[in-house]
Amino acid sequence: MSEAILSAASRQESLTAMADEQGLDILVIGGGITGAGIVYDAALRGLRVGIVEAQDWASGTSSRSSKLVHGGLRYLYQLDFKLVHEALAERGLLLEYTAPHLVKKMPLLWPFKHRVIERAYSTMGVGLYDVMAQMAYCGSVPIQRHLTRKGALETVPDLRKDALIGAMVYYDARVDDARLTLNLVRSAAQYGAFAANRTKVVAMDKDGTGRVVGATLRDLETGKEYKVRTRSIINATGVWTEESEAMGGTQGGLRVLASKGIHIVVPKDRIKGSTGMFVRTEKSVLFIIPWKRYWIIGTTDTEYTEDLRNPVANKADIRYVLEHANQVLQDPLTEDDIIGTFAGLRPLLQPGVKAGGGSTKVSREHTVAEAAPGLVVIAGGKLTTYRVMAEDAVDFALGNRAKQLPSLTKETPLRGAAGYRALWNRREQIAQESGLSLDHVEDLLDRYGTDIELILESIKKDPELGKEIPGAEEYLAAEIAFGVTHEGALHLEDTLCHRTRLTYEKRDRGLEAAKSIADIMGGLLKWNKEKKQQELAAYEARCKAEAAAAQVEDEAESQRIRDHHGEVTPM
Repeated sequence: MSEAILSAASRQESLTAMADEQGLDILVIGGGITGAGIVYDAALRGLRVGIVEAQDWASGTSSRSSKLVHGGLRYLYQLDFKLVHEALAERGLLLEYTAPHLVKKMPLLWPFKHRVIERAYSTMGVGLYDVMAQMAYCGSVPIQRHLTRKGALETVPDLRKDALIGAMVYYDARVDDARLTLNLVRSAAQYGAFAANRTKVVAMDKDGTGRVVGATLRDLETGKEYKVRTRSIINATGVWTEESEAMGGTQGGLRVLASKGIHIVVPKDRIKGSTGMFVRTEKSVLFIIPWKRYWIIGTTDTEYTEDLRNPVANKADIRYVLEHANQVLQDPLTEDDIIGTFAGLRPLLQPGVKAGGGSTKVSREHTVAEAAPGLVVIAGGKLTTYRVMAEDAVDFALGNRAKQLPSLTKETPLRGAAGYRALWNRREQIAQESGLSLDHVEDLLDRYGTDIELILESIKKDPELGKEIPGAEEYLAAEIAFGVTHEGALHLEDTLCHRTRLTYEKRDRGLEAAKSIADIMGGLLKWNKEKKQQELAAYEARCKAEAAAAQVEDEAESQRIRDHHGEVTPM
């Protein structure tokens, strides 16, 4: 229990436990950030709760976002003060208390093109943003500072001189979205929640009054089905909301609009600069976000009507991002600079939105509703406010019982958070004692927090786990093993896409490292030679399909190319 284990064995135990005669208080459908937050919230309240995800944890939107924890500066300019205040409070809480190992404050340079109006306009807007941030969570980030053109060019030497007359630096934060989601599910398991990925809800059961009282789960790994009784089901399936609602036999509930956002990844040395950048476009905003070894640049915001399972970046998407980034960069980026891309779908509420309407006008605030008695649905919102969304959803499901069982998520650090800063202060000593490089120790702390101790203990027991992965030297063999034994990875793509980010961190999408990773996973999951080859072939086919889709202009055609490959565990 103290190690918060997700594994193949714990998954099977969870399926069996969810189907026993005790039943559940709440069954959560959807293993993205919203569902993960809900199961964690419910577990902390002492509820008997389970969560299922049809694919892997964070395999949808929650591994394909801009990876920002932010107040939503553009919503401030839309005068949505409530949403901005709520998000800033959550940003501060994550940075300072609940997840400092995963969420990091980040300076963003905003280049100005107009001497008086733009500087005054932005100063007032960001000034209010800073004031609200200090009121929401004092001291979590510094306030804005202004730069001359010379100062801006010294901060980001690769800025075009003719693209600005000065600049401002303000602060938001970044996060590894998939790892935050995994952490939440593990944290929920630590407090007694049952969790099963690669498990799909295929039917919902009702009693004589029409109330939803249970569900049929299908283990997509084996095909076996489980009957689960539950007081409530909370549907947190994002862009799949309406399909999931339909199983409850209702035409009510929420409607969502899928909006596609894509990002490109370029090497860190391709852009010279010590801060990220915030660039306004004619449709939205573009972020150029610094990570340790690369930059992530995005995003787009286009209505999406193709298959929801595996959205991809096509040639038109990539060109759009490059064109807007190059408006401020003196050495233009080209497709040859790109080492990776990813695409995700935002689940936006669509109250009264007409077909073909622009998705950027849809509110990002979340809504909780009862689609049918016993079936609660939550949609909208954003990653930053996942905790508030979770609290609202569980409160709604509990009804009057919520007063006796209040949420504890605001006062409970996530797995790996408590003591993280103390270990960070000792990182050089940890490196000396473990024999690992300081670079590896810092990476481990920022991926696992205090659970670095579990990683280091595994290396003591088996020194082979302290070796770097060939072709992905920034990762250790111990991390791959930990992904299987503690984070529930079942397939090669789970590790390459969600436990690590090799699918977009490497120009070859992690294929060079794949065999070594498959060897480690195969030993733990007891894969035979044939199974290992199947996993390698499936991942290689996925990579080829995504690369081919990126060369196609048309949305429907690029998606058809990607969908032709299919999924490791078909839905």
